[in-house]
Amino acid sequence: MINKDTLARLRTELSNVSVATVSTALFKRGLRNQCIQDVRPLATRGRSMVGLAFTLRYMPAREDLNGLDVFRDRTHPQRAAVEQCPEGHVLVIDSRKDPRAASAGSILVARLMVRGAAGIVTDGGFRDAPEIAGLDIPAYHNRPSSPTNLTRHQAIDINVPIGCGDAPVFPGDLILGDDEGVIVVPSHLAEEVAAEAVEMTAYEDFVTEEVRKGRSIFGLYPATDDQSLKDFDAWRKANGR
Repeated sequence: MINKDTLARLRTELSNVSVATVSTALFKRGLRNQCIQDVRPLATRGRSMVGLAFTLRYMPAREDLNGLDVFRDRTHPQRAAVEQCPEGHVLVIDSRKDPRAASAGSILVARLMVRGAAGIVTDGGFRDAPEIAGLDIPAYHNRPSSPTNLTRHQAIDINVPIGCGDAPVFPGDLILGDDEGVIVVPSHLAEEVAAEAVEMTAYEDFVTEEVRKGRSIFGLYPATDDQSLKDFDAWRKANGR
């Protein structure tokens, strides 16, 4: 498990690391399906979302069990997830990749924000999308969806292993989101992947500067020439990286 102090350090380390970079680090470890497919941010923020997964699972709605009266039950999984998602966690919702009904709306997302959640991700859709985009909490979905979740989704369980956008998500996994998308890092790999991703980001920043100056990618990207590594060491010293 990732404790509070480790999460705070990872949040600092990964603040400028991209989903693309982390996906490469995971690929090196044989993990190919950790990117949550077909989700996008409601608003670009220029900073990464970093938090631990707290999950909510929907199943296809059975109409006789999924009327408005279910919200009288304070243990209803959707409402319980919003009230129980711990500070610093990301609520990740398995909506079966179905955005035809909303996974949540602006009031529930605002409640998560006030409670200190690090973000919210669904492979379905949000209603009140313009309002959610204006909230100070990272939010990712497939597309806007106005109908209530009750029309297609039945909230069935919280904080269990789920699939979200074809990615496996276990409670406590590290969730990283940027202005392109979201990736899931298994908790036991979080620290070593973060360390490698920070190094990769520094090297890619160096390469970008060199390429913009007109340098060829051969021997530079990837670093197959010793001179590229020597130049990178010099760049790091000069730039405090």
